[in-house]
Amino acid sequence: MPTAVISDIHANAAALKAVLADIDTKGISRIVCLGDTVGYGPDPLECVDLVMQRVAWCLMGNHDYGVLYEPTNFNPGAESAAFWTREQFDREPDEKRRASRYEFLNRLKVRVQERIGADGPEPLTDANGSAAAESAHSIPLLAVHGSPRKPINEYIFPEDVLNATDKLESIFDKVARVCIVGHTHVPGVFTDEPDFYPPTELSNGKFTFQENEKVVINVGSVGQPRDRDPRASYVILHSDHVQFVRLPYNVESTASKIKAIPQLADWLGDRLYTGQ
Repeated sequence: MPTAVISDIHANAAALKAVLADIDTKGISRIVCLGDTVGYGPDPLECVDLVMQRVAWCLMGNHDYGVLYEPTNFNPGAESAAFWTREQFDREPDEKRRASRYEFLNRLKVRVQERIGADGPEPLTDANGSAAAESAHSIPLLAVHGSPRKPINEYIFPEDVLNATDKLESIFDKVARVCIVGHTHVPGVFTDEPDFYPPTELSNGKFTFQENEKVVINVGSVGQPRDRDPRASYVILHSDHVQFVRLPYNVESTASKIKAIPQLADWLGDRLYTGQ
C-alpha cells in the first residue's frame, strides 16, 4: 500500500481538508507528515487535531519548534504568527485537549527512518517495537523536515544544484537512497548528479527510482506553496516511484481568515493566491 506524504500545512485547514479528502478517494490509509503543521495560518488547533487523528507519525518543523519553544531567526510576520498560535493553544478551555495538543508538539520526531518495500514505505519495527520483516530489495528511506544535515532548519533550494554543489554533496553523503523533505515549500526531486526536477518536468508528475541513484524528494506544501502554483501539494510514495499531486482548495476562505486576525500579517493571506 502506498503512503501519502504531506508537509508544511501551516494552519491552513481548508487546504488540509482538501488533501485528506483526495487521499481518502484514492483509498490510501497511511499518511505521514514532515512538519510545520502550524505557523502562518489561521487554523492551528483544527490542523493539529486533524494531523493527530490521521497521520502515522509527524516530524518537528521549524514553526512547530517556534511555537513550542521560541521563534528564533523568524521574520516579523512569522514571529508574530508563532506567538499568536501559542496564544490559541493556551486559550483552549478544555484542559485535556490543551494538554494533548502540547503533548503532540512535544513528541514530534526530528527524523524517521523507514524503508520502501514491495508494497511501499513501511516501518522498521512492528506494532510491538520488534524489528519488522524486511521485504526483498527494500530501499532505505529517511524523512526530515529540512535536510539530513540539519533536520529542522536547513533549506535545500533548487538553485543549490548550480550554486552550492559542495552543500548538496555533503547532504547526499547522509542519504542512503531516498530522502523526503519539506521546508522550502517548493516540490521536486533532487538527484545526486546533482540535478533538480520540478513536477512540471516529470511525465505526469511521476519520478521512478533508479538503482544506484540517490534522491531527495521535496513534497511541497499543503498550506502555503511557493512555486507559483497556489494549489495544495503532496506526494504518494509507491514501491518504485513517487507521484506528485496538486489540488485546488478555497484560498479565499483561508486568506479572509488571516486578514481578520490582527496578529497575522495580510501578506500571509495575499501570497496564497499566487503561490509565492
